[in-house]
Amino acid sequence: MKTYGPRGTVHLLPARDLPLFSAALTAVPTGPSPFPPGARLTEEQAGQVVTAIGDALDGRFLTLDELSEEVVARTGPWAGDRVMPAFQDLWPRWRQVMHRAGWAGTLCFGPNRGRKATYTRPLPGNLEADPGDAADTGDAADTGNAGHARDTGQTRDTGHTGGALHAFVHRYLHAYGPATPQHFARWLAAPTGWATALFGELAAAGRIEEVGFEGTPAWVAAGDTDFPDGPPRGVRLLPYFDAYVVAGQPRERLFPGAAYQRALGGGQAGNYPVLLVDGVVAGVWHQRRRGRRTTVTVEPLVRLTARQERELGEQVERVGEVLEATPELVVGKVTVGPHA
Repeated sequence: MKTYGPRGTVHLLPARDLPLFSAALTAVPTGPSPFPPGARLTEEQAGQVVTAIGDALDGRFLTLDELSEEVVARTGPWAGDRVMPAFQDLWPRWRQVMHRAGWAGTLCFGPNRGRKATYTRPLPGNLEADPGDAADTGDAADTGNAGHARDTGQTRDTGHTGGALHAFVHRYLHAYGPATPQHFARWLAAPTGWATALFGELAAAGRIEEVGFEGTPAWVAAGDTDFPDGPPRGVRLLPYFDAYVVAGQPRERLFPGAAYQRALGGGQAGNYPVLLVDGVVAGVWHQRRRGRRTTVTVEPLVRLTARQERELGEQVERVGEVLEATPELVVGKVTVGPHA
């Protein structure tokens, strides 16, 4: 399903994993609000909004405007005050916690209505299962058990919360380890001290273990210590906000040399589609479609070998297949800005 995931950004998540994500994400401490004092919601108001969203979407598919009317009607005029700066506009106050409704399992995206997105409430599913069941498995795809997320977005069942968080870290390390608590905190937009303490709990329980990673201590899921003998090989064209570049750490290693400045938007990964060569970012790319044809412009930041040039051509052909268009490769400067 399409919903709000880590960092409050839109993700595609396996529907059976929604309970785990809900229990874990609602347990992550929130930092200070980025909005001016007069625009912020109190925690009580935030809880009212999340509950109102779930009630409004129960069994219904609503556009954003329709949902906004329902939220204001169920809470009060304060929720509709246009005080939230966003994209050169002002959004109604309630939208600053819209992602928390996704975390709480009371909102996800529905089918589009024409060109407008709609939202609905996910079916409850297995929201009462024990999240601890998922913590002991190394399979990031096959464990769907999780804890119950309350409609207020505040998970109070500490047993379920702890189990969900432990399972969440276990899956993160299985996918992206070796990693440090700082890497995990950055991926989740969580406080570093909280992440460090969480890793300490897991280490004490024997669920994660410390390894050396390029001369520095890092962590992996317990027993998950088999690594390839050699570095990765091959050329890939990764799209905007690909999970590999967003979560891959250390950032300086993944974006070496000129790529650190060229392929990051203000230090943020994912704003540019990237050219990946042998596992590291080696350029940026952009595609522009016109009718049945699409022009794929690739800006390498390293010199490509003949083999890598052939593989790049194959990747461009694959882009054409996905878009059902005839592709044309242009090697040159990408002139568009981030997230264009």
